[in-house]
Amino acid sequence: MFKSHIDKSTGFEKRFENAGTIVYENSAEASKSVAKEIADLIRVRQAQKQPCILGLATGSSPKGLYAELVRMHKEEGLSFKNVVSFNLDEYYPMEPDSINSYVRFMKELLFDQVDILPENYHIPNGMLSKEGIADYCDQYEAKIEALGGIDLQILGIGGNGHIGFNESGSLQNSKTRLVALDHVTRVAASNDFSGLNNTPRTAITLGIKKIMEAKRVILMAWGERKSNIIKASVEGAITNQVPASYLQEHNNATFVLDKEAGSKLTRINTPWLVEKIEWTDKLIRKAVLGLALHLNKPILMLTDADYIENGMSDLLANSGPAYDVNINIFNKLQNTITGWPGGKPNADDSKRPERAEPAKKRVIIFSPHPDDDIISMGGTFKRLHDQGHEVHIGYQTSGNIAVADDEALRFASFVCDYNNKFGIKNTEAEDIYKRAVTFLKNKKSSEIDTEEVRYIKGLIRKGEARATCHFIGIPDEQIHFMELPFYETGAIKKNPIGIADVKMTSDLIEKIKPHQIYAAGDLADPHGTHKVCLDAVFEAVKRLKPEKYMKDCWVWLYRGAWQEWGVDEIEMAVPMGPGQVLEKRKGIFKHQSQKDGVVFQGTDSREFWQRAEDRNRETAELYDQLGLSHYAAMEAFVRWIY
Repeated sequence: MFKSHIDKSTGFEKRFENAGTIVYENSAEASKSVAKEIADLIRVRQAQKQPCILGLATGSSPKGLYAELVRMHKEEGLSFKNVVSFNLDEYYPMEPDSINSYVRFMKELLFDQVDILPENYHIPNGMLSKEGIADYCDQYEAKIEALGGIDLQILGIGGNGHIGFNESGSLQNSKTRLVALDHVTRVAASNDFSGLNNTPRTAITLGIKKIMEAKRVILMAWGERKSNIIKASVEGAITNQVPASYLQEHNNATFVLDKEAGSKLTRINTPWLVEKIEWTDKLIRKAVLGLALHLNKPILMLTDADYIENGMSDLLANSGPAYDVNINIFNKLQNTITGWPGGKPNADDSKRPERAEPAKKRVIIFSPHPDDDIISMGGTFKRLHDQGHEVHIGYQTSGNIAVADDEALRFASFVCDYNNKFGIKNTEAEDIYKRAVTFLKNKKSSEIDTEEVRYIKGLIRKGEARATCHFIGIPDEQIHFMELPFYETGAIKKNPIGIADVKMTSDLIEKIKPHQIYAAGDLADPHGTHKVCLDAVFEAVKRLKPEKYMKDCWVWLYRGAWQEWGVDEIEMAVPMGPGQVLEKRKGIFKHQSQKDGVVFQGTDSREFWQRAEDRNRETAELYDQLGLSHYAAMEAFVRWIY
């Protein structure tokens, strides 16, 4: 049996984990490690003059893996001529050249860029008649068996724990078959299909039995959205409700994770329950706040017995009795609360999150989409302006793909009707809008918007963003529509961050020379734009670090509509009263194209303003539950030290 070459040195005991897990700093490092194992296996089989049988996956998780394999082929001479591959699944029905086809995905990301023989890769056929699917699936499995089974199977994982498209309820002996897709799976995929109505209801998937028969299995998962299901799959019971949990019974399976996906594992989330640790300030805060919330007690009500009975006796031994530990953590949490996010002038700032000086700060709020500023930190946004700071907004992308076609059609028709009514003769503009109207009326579900349509959708969002800024009181000269190039592909799939993206970000920072930068640290964004935009800010700040003005610049990270910082992570909490909550709601309502039926709704059916209010209220309730002042809502921030 070919054994893993993945580095398994983690420094932690794994007694809570029932399957092999390796947690890397980031997905790039993890992907390179998995790629090395695959490359080593291919070369071993080449030396043995044997084929290498790979089971391959699609989705976001293996993209970095395939990019690294392509690099190894082009730069290190890794040949794929002895590779035979079988893909896990395909939507049904699905034309192979459709933009959402897994055939197209695999050819673009891997097969067309390496020397694998066309007859050696196999992907389920999404164009079969229903009557022919059963026989086809039997033949698919027979081909795998004839080659001696899969040497190494790559997997991703769905939010409900599905592997391949083996949804909750799939049995361990399930065969390759046509399956109905779970609603959760369809909602998650609806981003790629521009809405749930366009998302396939069925798919062909390799069965769990064949996955479990693979000689080696690697499941890859990235990001915080996967952390809960990873914990359930690795530490929970083996159950058909979480098909990935079956891998606990595989004798050579490994979950390869980035630190965000692994963040809920016991050894990472609560390491003091696993081994003796060094109690840092960060871990003490995390442990004490977690204990208070778990016991539903205010911080100052925790007792020595509470600590001892919950595996934290060594904390008391190191840091004194519960009373002393409680006071310390209570004061630190109290000091995160401020009504002056830009610093309070002429005040003692030694225990405040922000500096008092300069009294008037230059501020840049980077907003990945044209509404993230108001949704994520609208109360803070308005307070910064009202307290006299010079606030600039950098809208990093146009956000055009999040505008529904009917919104764009209505806008385009309005312009045409307006011109006709008042006899405005702008033939070129009229032709652009007429072409857009014609395209939208005849658009296929898998078709990418034309440049004219993308421009119209971008105009809609730009107008809404400007209206929000005017509502806050921000003048036009402080509104910056950046339109970073990585985003402007017209498709859900975006380009990687590039030199131009970083330069445009750096140029804006250099122009304003800010004392504060706010950026979206929301890594649970379902289509990854927040992550790329954050990377652009990080890289720009690192490059500008030697500049004198950057010594006075602090970077604060907010989170979006999808989730909030953990209470143990929060370093600045800006409270809001009921009136300020309503003001923020009015600002969000300026983004009319994002109300009601939103293209990228995700699994949460609430509108963005509802999510924002619920999240801000829940943060305030946590502070109240922990024994601090009670507010209507709170916006939370974490400082990034560069």
